[in-house]
Amino acid sequence: MTDKAVRRVERRADVRRALANSTATHHKHKRPVRSGHKLWLGIYALVLLALAVLFYLLRLDFFGFLGRYLRMIQRATVGAMAIVLTLAVSWLVQAFAIERAQTAVTRYNLRRILRLVMGVVLALIVLSVLFANWYAAVASLGLISLVLGFALQTPITSFIGWVYILMREPYRVGDRIQIGDATGDVIDVTYLDTTLWEVGGSYITGDHPSGRIVKFPNANVLTSPVYNYSWPVFPYIWNEINFQVAYDSDFAFVAQVMREAAEEELGEAMIERVRTFREVLARTPVDELQVNERPSVLFRVNANTWIDAIVRYVVDPRQAGSVKSRLTGTMLERLNAQPERVRFPKGDSR
Repeated sequence: MTDKAVRRVERRADVRRALANSTATHHKHKRPVRSGHKLWLGIYALVLLALAVLFYLLRLDFFGFLGRYLRMIQRATVGAMAIVLTLAVSWLVQAFAIERAQTAVTRYNLRRILRLVMGVVLALIVLSVLFANWYAAVASLGLISLVLGFALQTPITSFIGWVYILMREPYRVGDRIQIGDATGDVIDVTYLDTTLWEVGGSYITGDHPSGRIVKFPNANVLTSPVYNYSWPVFPYIWNEINFQVAYDSDFAFVAQVMREAAEEELGEAMIERVRTFREVLARTPVDELQVNERPSVLFRVNANTWIDAIVRYVVDPRQAGSVKSRLTGTMLERLNAQPERVRFPKGDSR
C-alpha cells in the first residue's frame, strides 16, 4: 500500500518538478487543445487575410486620390496586420504551451510572462506606425529609458525580483511563507509586488488568519531570507508541546500519555501520509532518517529545577495551531488524572 501511495505522490506535477530540481527530470503531460482556441485562431486568420487584401488594394493606382494620407494608411494597415499576427501567435502559445503546463501555478506564471511580452511587442508595433524614422524613435526611447532608470530603481529591482521568483521559485501562489516580519499564504504575485493573506500578526497569536493582507515589493526576495512551509516534496512542519514536570514524576508514564495522545490526534491516516512523503523525500539529498512519522517524546533539564517533557510531531502547517490547542487540553486532562505519577509545578515555584 505504501509503495502505491509513494508512486501516486511522485506522479503529482508539483512533486515531480521539486524532485527534478534536486535529482532527476520529469515527463510532460499533454493537454488537448480547446475548441475556443481554434475558433479564435480562425478569426485571426480571416482578419489577417482581410487586412492583406486591403493592403494590396491600397497599392493600386485607384487610391491615388488619397494623396499624402495614402502612405500613412498603408503603414497603419501593416501595423494592424502585425498586431493581429502577434495576437494569433499569443493564442498559439496559450493553446500549445501554457494550457499544457503541468500545474496551475506554472500556467499562472506563464500567462503573466506572455502578457508582458505581448505588451512590449504591441508597444513597439505602435511606435513603428507612429514614427516613420526609427532612429529618432529609438533615440527618444533610449533617452526616456535612461531618465526613468534613475527615477524608478526600486520598481525595476522589484521587476528583477519577479523574474527571480519565476525562475528560482522561492515561493508560488498558494504557498505559506515567512519573509521579514510577515507570515501568510501567497495569494498573488505581480510584476512589482507580492500579496500575502496574513497569518498571526500583531493582533492575534497562533497560525490563524488575521484577516489582513500584506503587500511587499518583490525586491525583498533578493535581500531577505524566505521561509517556505509548502515544499511539495514534504509539505509538513515539526511542532512541539512542552510541559514542566518534577524530578520524581513517572517519566515513562508521561512519555506514554503524550505519545499516545499525539498519535490519536494525528490519526493513522496522517501518519501514513507522512510515511509516504518520507519515502518521496528519500529521492532527494535530505537524510530520510531525520523524518519520523510518529510522535516522539524527549526530556530536558530545565534551568528552574524542573524537567521539560516535550512531545514532537509532524503536522500540516495550516493545522498546526488547532492541533496544538486540542493536544494541550487532552494531555493535561490525562496527566492531571494521575497526580501520584505526574507532579506539576505549583504555587510560587511555577
